[in-house]
Amino acid sequence: MRLSTRIGLAVGLTVPLLVLASGWLLLRLVDRDLRNAEDDHLLARATAVTPDARALLRVSAADRPKAADTRERRLFSAALDVGVRVVGPDATLTDGPQPAADVPLPKGTSGRPVTVRSGGTSWRALSVQVTTVRGSGTLWVFSPNAADQAQLRLVRRRVAVTSLLAAPLSGLLAWGIATGATGPLRRLGRRTAGLDPRTSAARPPDEPTGVTEVDELAATLRTVLARYDEQAARTAEALDTARSFSAAASHELRTPLMSMGTNLDILVGHPDLPEPDRAEVLADLCGEHARLLGLLVMLRELGRGDLVEAEAFRTVDVTEAADASVSEARRRAPDARISLDAAPGLTVHGWEPGIRLLLDNLVANALAHGRDARGRATVAVGVRRAGEQVVITVDDQGPGVPPEARTRVFERFRRGPGSSGSGLGLTLVAQQAALHRGSVTVTECPSGVGARFEVRLPSTGGDLPGRRDWLIGTAGTNRSQTFPKEGS
Repeated sequence: MRLSTRIGLAVGLTVPLLVLASGWLLLRLVDRDLRNAEDDHLLARATAVTPDARALLRVSAADRPKAADTRERRLFSAALDVGVRVVGPDATLTDGPQPAADVPLPKGTSGRPVTVRSGGTSWRALSVQVTTVRGSGTLWVFSPNAADQAQLRLVRRRVAVTSLLAAPLSGLLAWGIATGATGPLRRLGRRTAGLDPRTSAARPPDEPTGVTEVDELAATLRTVLARYDEQAARTAEALDTARSFSAAASHELRTPLMSMGTNLDILVGHPDLPEPDRAEVLADLCGEHARLLGLLVMLRELGRGDLVEAEAFRTVDVTEAADASVSEARRRAPDARISLDAAPGLTVHGWEPGIRLLLDNLVANALAHGRDARGRATVAVGVRRAGEQVVITVDDQGPGVPPEARTRVFERFRRGPGSSGSGLGLTLVAQQAALHRGSVTVTECPSGVGARFEVRLPSTGGDLPGRRDWLIGTAGTNRSQTFPKEGS
């Protein structure tokens, strides 16, 4: 059922009910007003005829017939349009419209008008006690309700007619108004009926209609479709990430898996292999296994970085993260000298696992490629504030990175000569720096020996990059590459 029809029916049913309720209230008010006016008239007539009634009772008690006749005519003349009944000790005198003598009259109502019914007729009656020196009696004054009832019946008929006319007229009027008012809603429905967000990028136009509810509905619809588009894009990115993960993993894992398979074939095919050769094969197996495991971990972390949402970001204490990273590196490389120079309380708005991942990979890269000629690793980690940025530096004492290779060290699967790493460590560093709207660069160490990796992160929050394809972009182009000196 259309909204306009619903409104028309609702108004068509409601208005007659309101008219009936108003009519009932009007009838009650009119009835009360008529009764009050009638009672006031009875009181006025009773006040006017009470002296004549008293005189009539007095002369009747004195047995003066002529005087009684005179007083009786004067009493009935003063009564005018009301009925009068004088009940004395010896007789009852009546004149004018009033109930029959056999109709019982209420007692104890002196001074207050009451209703007396006789057949289909009702009367308003007022009794007044009249006292004389020779006795007492009761004066009754009556007024018929016929005129009042006629007025009430007229009001009832008019209310009924008004209700019958109000039902169709109000319903049609409400239907017409509702049809016009819902026009923008129908137009919005026609515009959106053919929209299919799966196959078309068309969206409802942002054209105000002047109807607040319709404009709000259109805005809500546009918001829902925009969220659908965003979620569809994120789903597509997630699917691309999964496909790329599979492609990158299959390509990069093929070499270590083939090497492990070869070594296993040697062990199975030569059970009597000499112990030195057997130990060498097992060492190769352990190395390939470690490389395989590291590659899987790095690929997983790249995927996490590509899919992290803004809700995961919060205030991160970079000083604490650096201290935890250095402590872990000292535990894993007890022979290395690792120092930390960090001011307390340096925070950024970021993803805590990502900040820790960035620090761990920078320190691990320095430990792996920053050893001096004697094979000793000396790493200096620094955290400081520079304006609205937090700057992280990692210095080593290794051979450094040549200028021509300083941009390529962050590419995927770049490995140094003889490196057993995954080639993704510095890629993860670059990914996390970009994810936090920062930058990472590699230069020569200020001491002139070794390399310095410097990461600059804004301390305040911001939007995430529109597209994150650190893992996706490797699909179909992954190659194990090397560069002259340094890289994770």
